[in-house]
Amino acid sequence: MRKSNTGHEVLVVVGQVRPVPDAVEPVLHVLLWRHGLGPEAGRWALPGGEVRDDEDLASSARRQLAEKVDVRSLSHLESVSEFSDPARVPGRRVFASGFLGVLPCDADPAIPDDTAWFPVDALPDTVFDHAEIVARARARLAAKLSYSTLGFALAPEEFTLSALAQLYAAALGHPVDPTNLQRVLTRRGELVRCGRSAPPGPSGGRPAALYRFAERRLRITDQFAALRPPARRPDPVH
Repeated sequence: MRKSNTGHEVLVVVGQVRPVPDAVEPVLHVLLWRHGLGPEAGRWALPGGEVRDDEDLASSARRQLAEKVDVRSLSHLESVSEFSDPARVPGRRVFASGFLGVLPCDADPAIPDDTAWFPVDALPDTVFDHAEIVARARARLAAKLSYSTLGFALAPEEFTLSALAQLYAAALGHPVDPTNLQRVLTRRGELVRCGRSAPPGPSGGRPAALYRFAERRLRITDQFAALRPPARRPDPVH
């Protein structure tokens, strides 16, 4: 019998909605690290690595994020898909288990110098099939925001409805109306009013009410729901 020399790695798409300089709306970013040596030097990759014999996949993902990129404050972690093309990595065959990890928008991990955040729609040159893994994880995040309580993972402990709508919009990839979002999440029992208001912004105006999620754990709410873009109004007839 031919001896197998197959490896197994975990790769984590760490997603966070972050501000962009000179932009009004925040954008979904992913965390990548840059190869410094070897044939892939200069190219960017997802954080991760080989699974140890004494750990399960989720534990391996959390360990490697903590050790390699100093990310320890994930609000959510889940398996996305397996990537097993025999030619996905040159040389030795390596299976990959792709994970989605989410950081709340107010987390600020101290990442190493060879690591950086990139907008999910403007990724640099990445190694192997890592761009595909990012795309799968992004699709999973958007889908779960529609039918589960996963929105808690994007948000700080307290937020205004307009800020929450911006987080959803960044993750879904389309505009989100705060009033409609409030209606959906209130119907599902996800939102709780804090009884306080946010400080007024630079332009003044009426202070916005603060909300929080009723629970910060994943729960399926509407299995077949979808948060779709707002309907486009027809052009006026002249």
